Amino acid sequence: MAVFFVRLGVFLLVVLAVAIGVVPILVLIDLLDGGTGYGLCPGGLEFCDKPYSTGAELIIVLTIALFLTVWGIRLLMRLARRLQDDSYQISEPR
Repeated sequence: MAVFFVRLGVFLLVVLAVAIGVVPILVLIDLLDGGTGYGLCPGGLEFCDKPYSTGAELIIVLTIALFLTVWGIRLLMRLARRLQDDSYQISEPR
């Protein structure tokens, strides 16, 4: 049962990683349509206060979040593997 919850956690982290990868695309599409980039540039692209640093900040934050998510997936997969090995271990006769 514990392996199920670990794998559920892995699934949720994979969904989070995909969402992190989709965020820049959604922001760009919103900016191209004349939007605010979901709050990135409140006045639109023409009136963005700091158009260069805002994108760099977003990339840095998303990259760090993606690395942390991948690190969490690796840890949970190791835990799942260890739990499976412990549950399938055959006791040796004495």
